[in-house]
Amino acid sequence: MSSAPVTVGLLVFPDLTQLDLTGPYEVFSRAPGMRVLLIGTQPGPIRSEWGLTLATDCTLENAPPVDILCVPGGPGVNALLSDDGALDAIAALGERAAWVTSVCTGALVLGAAGLLRGHRATTHWLSHELLSELGAVPVEERVVRDRNRVTGGGVTAGIDFALALVAELRGREVAERIALIVEYAPAPPFRTGSPREAPPGHVQAVRSERARVQQERRTLVRDAVHRRAL
Repeated sequence: MSSAPVTVGLLVFPDLTQLDLTGPYEVFSRAPGMRVLLIGTQPGPIRSEWGLTLATDCTLENAPPVDILCVPGGPGVNALLSDDGALDAIAALGERAAWVTSVCTGALVLGAAGLLRGHRATTHWLSHELLSELGAVPVEERVVRDRNRVTGGGVTAGIDFALALVAELRGREVAERIALIVEYAPAPPFRTGSPREAPPGHVQAVRSERARVQQERRTLVRDAVHRRAL
């Protein structure tokens, strides 16, 4: 495995889901030779979906080249889908990066930036259907790798994705030791973390709770496809 220094750029934007970011941040930060930068869509500090405030190291305007670009998801994705300046900057970073990655609905941002065309990808189950509209090939798996694109499913899948990429870049033993030190041994008290396992009533309730956000997101994705000729 290579020991060359690796710079990871994690995108920070208002109303992101913080675990989409902090899960991979924890894993990448523990890997030898990996430097993690928080890249803001605006000057920090930036508040997450539930109010956690995140400082940033730089903004999209002055970000250095990164080896790994990672875009998390969250409600704030909707605003990014209509921000052509941010999407252009993300596209530029991604085109120079060795790895282009996302967690949860961050995949929609990559898609709107034109970085997932023709690639297999996954995202949060509520938004899975939108991947094909952005030119990606939807795959219902927790972590999907297609060439140098790696996408994780909803929220907690960010830890899995980061461990998989560390194993690729630094070797399986390093990734396994990181999993051990953070005691990543999932044993959920309920088997409802997937729509395939959750009771139908739970799935419908979540769909209803998120209906407005999802309808807005669907419209914004279609607008982005038309506006950016994806």
